[in-house]
Amino acid sequence: MRTTSNPAFRNLPGGGQGGYAGFGQQQTAPGYPAPPTAADRPMTIDDVVTKTAVTLITAVVTGGLAVVLNFPMWTAFAAMLVGFVLSLVIIFKQVVNPALVLAYSAAEGVFLGAITQLFNRWVPGVALQAIIGTAIVFATMLVVYRVGAVKVTPRLTKWIIGATAGAAGLMLLNLIVSMFTGGAGPLRTGALGIVISLVFIGIAAFNFLLDFDQADRALRSGAPARFAWYIAFGLMTTLVWLYLEMLRLLASLQRN
Repeated sequence: MRTTSNPAFRNLPGGGQGGYAGFGQQQTAPGYPAPPTAADRPMTIDDVVTKTAVTLITAVVTGGLAVVLNFPMWTAFAAMLVGFVLSLVIIFKQVVNPALVLAYSAAEGVFLGAITQLFNRWVPGVALQAIIGTAIVFATMLVVYRVGAVKVTPRLTKWIIGATAGAAGLMLLNLIVSMFTGGAGPLRTGALGIVISLVFIGIAAFNFLLDFDQADRALRSGAPARFAWYIAFGLMTTLVWLYLEMLRLLASLQRN
């Protein structure tokens, strides 16, 4: 079974036991079936689209408030920390909780809004360009996946996972160096920073193929409807990374 570099999708259903990685497992008295609920029905593509849309709208609303109300930069770091903690809770506790997913989305919205505001001061208009660029990449990869232009094979999956791990390592290294030298770090400035942003955007784009494939597998395997929230959370994590890299790239191109 193929896996994905997005940790949010590693617990998607598809195992041979018919379970859902801790989801949908109800404890009932022996000999008595679990009472049916609306959430127990099989997930549909409409569930995925609706929950993903709600998650994105939540981020857009909180991000817009951060821009309109001119949130200070410390709120960006606070929101980033809150979002990181919530993501760990969602991933490792394996709980499909709409409140947690929406709270994560709201925190990421505040983080992105504050960061966007800062970049837009440096390069007026770059925020709108980054939003459009992110939407184009997402739509393009969705079309690529649906028409089968790129097949999600085990070999491609391993390549994307390795590339994502390498990107995470580079970002961590750059963060550590920047803490001692100040600024954005040597790997994210100048011509090298532009090249790295382009590579990261490419890796994030290919991550969408794995995300779509894992979501498609969950749909075909009959995952419960509430699992759509987990898929929305997974897509959100990739979108956040893609948007940040797009914002950084466009700002760097126009400032150099």
